[in-house]
Amino acid sequence: MNVPSEGDQLASLTIELQARFGDAEALEVLLVVLRDLYPNRVAVVSSFGAESAVLLHLVATIDPATPILFVDTRRHFPETLAYRDRLAAHLGLRDVRNIGPSEEDAARLDVDASRATWDPDGCCAFRKTDPLRRCLQGFDAWISGRKRFQAATRQTIQLFELDGTLLKINPLANWSGADLANHIRAHNLPVHPLVAQGYPSIGCAPCTSVVRQGEEPRAGRWRGLGKVECGIHLPAA
Repeated sequence: MNVPSEGDQLASLTIELQARFGDAEALEVLLVVLRDLYPNRVAVVSSFGAESAVLLHLVATIDPATPILFVDTRRHFPETLAYRDRLAAHLGLRDVRNIGPSEEDAARLDVDASRATWDPDGCCAFRKTDPLRRCLQGFDAWISGRKRFQAATRQTIQLFELDGTLLKINPLANWSGADLANHIRAHNLPVHPLVAQGYPSIGCAPCTSVVRQGEEPRAGRWRGLGKVECGIHLPAA
């Protein structure tokens, strides 16, 4: 008799969860994941960007000690670092972990801090993707703040996805921009200061520009470089 591998079991669980909770409210999904499925074995990955307050607020209402992973690429806007600290304090988050390349690695792999202009994929890999993957090895699942409305490449994402050997959860996948704005107002959540300056999606400073009226929210990311994701999230199939 063939015994299903761990990968097969996780794939089956992902399909089952999507069938059961694919249309569930975000708070219900988070309750299932944080309390029932993966207590103490799941992390939230947050950029502390333009829309991060909503997911972090929902998580904090359930368990403010949930690990929050912030990838400090060493190229963030100063406003993002200040917002991270302000929002974490406002929500009472007790386990915000700053991960990323060491100062030595940054100096070795990006000597003049220009790599983002001539090798954006390589820059994202050593500053962002590789440090996060190493950190996630200590967890069984992780929670993302991706939404379908953000870009054409995200329009088919599901609430539950298989991400290698981990379960990936996108509890806000079906939220709209209006949903997010309403939640922020209803709960008086702090807003990233760059949003008012025309940045609806905020990444590293060298690779983020103002979004013009009528463009997708992520149009200002890696503008003109033919790049749509840093590598943490692959485009939905």
